[in-house]
Formats: sequence, C-alpha cells, structure tokens
Amino acid sequence: MFGMSVADTIRVLLMGVFILVCIFIAVLVLMQESKQNGLPGAISGAADTYWGKNKGRSMEGKLVLFTKILVVAFFVIAAVLNINF
Repeated sequence: MFGMSVADTIRVLLMGVFILVCIFIAVLVLMQESKQNGLPGAISGAADTYWGKNKGRSMEGKLVLFTKILVVAFFVIAAVLNINF
C-alpha cells in the first residue's frame, strides 16, 4: 500500500495493542487494594471475614483476574514483537 509490508503492518498493530495493554495493567494495579494488612489485620483475623472468604467473586477478585490475563498478554505480545519476521 504505502510501502509497508504485511509484517510491518502487523508489527505496528501489535505495538499499539502492546501500549494499550501496558496502560491497562498500570491502571488495574493502581485500582487494587493493598495486600498488606499489617499488625491490625494479623490480630483481628481479617482473612476469616465474609469479605475475605468471598473475595474471588468481588470486584477485587475480578481486578486480580483481569490483571493476570493482561500480564500473560503482555508477555506473549512482547515475545512476538521480539521475533524478527
């Protein structure tokens, strides 16, 4: 088309997706709660609460799941972009 081969076009598209994945990972990590409860959490037994037992079904659990999916996508896209095709 404009002097770009198919491989160049795919590389540019993957770079765009890679940048979006990086931004989404940063946002998701910043949205998550801290895992460190400190001394008050250790004394009160915060893991035995209703919130602690059902965390996987909560919004926090969904944020963790989406973060894991995006991190896998990050590594896959980074590996593909590193290949010289």
